[in-house]
Amino acid sequence: MRYLIRQRIFSFGDNFGIKDETGQDRYIIRGKVFSLGDKLKIEDLNGNELFYIEQQLFRFLPEYYIYAGGQQVASVKKQLTFFKPKFIIDSIYGSYDIDGNFFAYDFQITKGGRAVAVINKQWFSFSDSYGIEIADGEDHAFLLTLAIVIDQVLHDEKKR
Repeated sequence: MRYLIRQRIFSFGDNFGIKDETGQDRYIIRGKVFSLGDKLKIEDLNGNELFYIEQQLFRFLPEYYIYAGGQQVASVKKQLTFFKPKFIIDSIYGSYDIDGNFFAYDFQITKGGRAVAVINKQWFSFSDSYGIEIADGEDHAFLLTLAIVIDQVLHDEKKR
């Protein structure tokens, strides 16, 4: 299934929606206002929290934890590399790798050598648009959460 995330760059509190390929709302992302570090909730349309993302502060390299039901289900850590960003993703759902052209925002998430999500990003005036195609049988909300974390890391590095 394909999803479209349109995030307003200047949105207050990082609130934005995720639509499916038909333009129907599927998920809501809510950021915490006035918090230290990035803190985002991924909710269904009824307001039920599916995942919670929290940036770990005071780390040499970016590190994020992902929670579901109050329990940590994954960690995403950026590794020190010179040419191309690399991430270590540990999760209860398995091991994931990320590969592609991060600078052009064209990359994929793989699990066991198989692409489970393909992310393409295009710039529009005053907003970012992300196209994310997720393979059948995968946890769509979790993979969308991973894509958002990777984008947060890349976006934060651009601000530095």
